[in-house]
Amino acid sequence: MGAGSWGTTFAKMLHDAGGEVTVWGRRPDLVEAINERHENADYLPGVPLPEGLRATLDPAEALAGADFVALAVPAQTLRTNLSAWVPLLPPESVLVSLMKGVELGTTRRMSEVIREVADVPEDRVAVFSGPNLAREIATGEPSAAVAACADEDAAVRLQAATMTQYFRVYTSTDVIGCELGGAIKNVVALCVGMSVGLGFGSNTQAVLMTRGLAEIARLGAALGADEHTFAGLAGMGDLVASCVSPLARNRTFGENLGRGMSLDEVIAVTKQTAEGVKSSEAVLELAGKHNVEMPITEAVVSVLYHGTPIKDAAIALISRSPKPERYGL
Repeated sequence: MGAGSWGTTFAKMLHDAGGEVTVWGRRPDLVEAINERHENADYLPGVPLPEGLRATLDPAEALAGADFVALAVPAQTLRTNLSAWVPLLPPESVLVSLMKGVELGTTRRMSEVIREVADVPEDRVAVFSGPNLAREIATGEPSAAVAACADEDAAVRLQAATMTQYFRVYTSTDVIGCELGGAIKNVVALCVGMSVGLGFGSNTQAVLMTRGLAEIARLGAALGADEHTFAGLAGMGDLVASCVSPLARNRTFGENLGRGMSLDEVIAVTKQTAEGVKSSEAVLELAGKHNVEMPITEAVVSVLYHGTPIKDAAIALISRSPKPERYGL
């Protein structure tokens, strides 16, 4: 459900793994291009799609008889979109979140929004997360991810449905950890991008990634996640890919800010959703509810929404009071 870069890539993976797949898209031109030209030129230009991959404008057609319903819409639109689709959901389908964000206003993770809106138990909601830069996967470069669900059998079924010769999938029951890793790495990637835009080098980027991972792990511990998750693909793996690759939306967004563009200017030139921009506020609010200190997230929110110059935010971060490494920045 969603014909952007990741939704289309995930559909291609499911097809390559032997599944019968239908993509729902809201734009007639994209749907026609997938069906007739076997390409999504807006999001994956030059990447051929399987002829057997079908697309439709009709959500009922897309959802009919589905074993897995993969939700690939922007995080902040999930509640509205899913509310319209609930009457169409097959009763035994597993709802798979491909989104990496935290909902504004409620601070709910995407799986929590799905459970609430669709009124389904936790064993029918899965999360798919990892270092998943869509274009690299769509072109068949080796990659991997984690399929997480409270029901281990459901995670294993999702694993089987997505494993290909180029894509390896691991299973987990730590939905909380996988979701937090995916959502907060976007915020850290924004900060890393800002540092690159300012002209800072590898040391600065390494500091931000390492201490960013510490922030993710601290909030994860407070919410009951498995600490081992953050050393894996849905934690460190996703963080590294999002912070170092020029293909990563949030890093690129931050880099443009660091080069002196205003927030409105960067939004205007950004074609795809940089989830960390809106989720950063929700992440910081969630941290506040659990008394978790997240200085990198706080700095990003300060720059994005309170007008703090990036250089001032950087000075504030580096000049924080000294403490043992296991605490704060």
